[in-house]
Amino acid sequence: MVSEQGQATKNVCVIGAGPSGLVAARELRKEGHTAVVLEQNHDIGGQWLYEPNVEKEDPLGKNKFLNVHSSVYDSLRIVSPREIMGFTDFPFVSKKNRDTRRFPGHNELWLYLKDFCEYFGLKEMIRFNTRVEYVGMLDYGVFGKDLKWVVKSKEKKGEKRVEEVFDAVIVATGHYSQPRLPSIKGMDAWKRKQIHSHVYRVPEPFRNEVVVIVGNSLSGQDISMEIVKVAKEVYLSAKSLEVTEGLSKVISKHRNLHLYPQIQSLHEDGRVEFEDGSCVVADTIIYCTGYSYAFPFLDTKGIVGVDDNRVGPLFEHTFPPSLAPSLSFIGIPRKLIGFPFFESQAKWIAQVLSGKRNLPSYDDMMLSIKEFYRSRELAGIPVSDTHDIANFEYCDKYADYSESPHLEEWRKQLCLSAIVNSFTNLETYRDSWDDGDDELLQQALQSPHFTQLGVQP
Repeated sequence: MVSEQGQATKNVCVIGAGPSGLVAARELRKEGHTAVVLEQNHDIGGQWLYEPNVEKEDPLGKNKFLNVHSSVYDSLRIVSPREIMGFTDFPFVSKKNRDTRRFPGHNELWLYLKDFCEYFGLKEMIRFNTRVEYVGMLDYGVFGKDLKWVVKSKEKKGEKRVEEVFDAVIVATGHYSQPRLPSIKGMDAWKRKQIHSHVYRVPEPFRNEVVVIVGNSLSGQDISMEIVKVAKEVYLSAKSLEVTEGLSKVISKHRNLHLYPQIQSLHEDGRVEFEDGSCVVADTIIYCTGYSYAFPFLDTKGIVGVDDNRVGPLFEHTFPPSLAPSLSFIGIPRKLIGFPFFESQAKWIAQVLSGKRNLPSYDDMMLSIKEFYRSRELAGIPVSDTHDIANFEYCDKYADYSESPHLEEWRKQLCLSAIVNSFTNLETYRDSWDDGDDELLQQALQSPHFTQLGVQP
């Protein structure tokens, strides 16, 4: 179809109604496309739709299709200040009678997404309680612009199955659901409790227990600080014993929190043996070892794969060259300011689908991917970290594809300030910051980002 402006209009399926899927729906509609968002849960939010009931989930998340999507635990607070997190045209302001902290709890972010959804009238585009079971090419072998996609979905509570054909599919299913587990000798034979942090919610079940926490990333640190208040002993097993000043302060403050090296092996009698030869007998092991990209519904005949947590080949983490632009992904990159980046991805995809923007040739896209992989390899970055960006320049370069705005300087500085503060003051950085932040905060609140809707925070 062609719009009145002479642009192509497509019938697009968006998979997932989390932050990426919501902004994709908004941008597709803005560009004149018809879009439906398929969401497996009863409400929007994706990762931010808190699910306290995890009994139905395998403790190590070994099911192909997970029963629980969210990995958010009850006490979780965001790690970035709210000022930097909002979509470019919808600031994340504090509201009366809500969580007004600069680093609020997870429910406040979910309410922000609800507000976004309502403000832009997105709910009518979403089909809830609908699990996507299969996405595949309609006529395999016919590549190019006319490629269409078959999407098979099932109502969660009934047996009704629906099969539809779309011009394009956008995968926006997030990347904090499918547990990534280490391979440890004796893991299968260890008879006591083993869980992945995906199903951790509250500390109470671990009262008076000896707990080993594997991994000292954000969730490992958070969960250690919470469990140490109720557990008998907590052993934090880390790749390196050289830790940040902030974590070091926390460990010295709690007599029952201990830093240990990586696990060598697990034994049937409950012993956990570490690489330095030391041993403890534990009741529970919690794996805070991150997440894998997983698309169990997607059949691309092997064209797009996940290898050691690298999704590829993807041009700019978004388009698989031989299936572009009819298949795309939003929300794969990590270690960046998420919502504005997802928004720039959504804009670019919507504009490419309408013909407003053109992608490079297949050969040029493949060459770009090859050069990107090579640059990461030369920089000593493991394959599993392919999608870790940690680079504001890249985000600005990416925004240029759709003429999206660059990140404001105050946004970048507030982001870096929070990271630096967390390294030094792990327990307190969400509630106390230095005067430099207050100046940046004033800049932020007086910027067009915050004044555009006429809402004064």
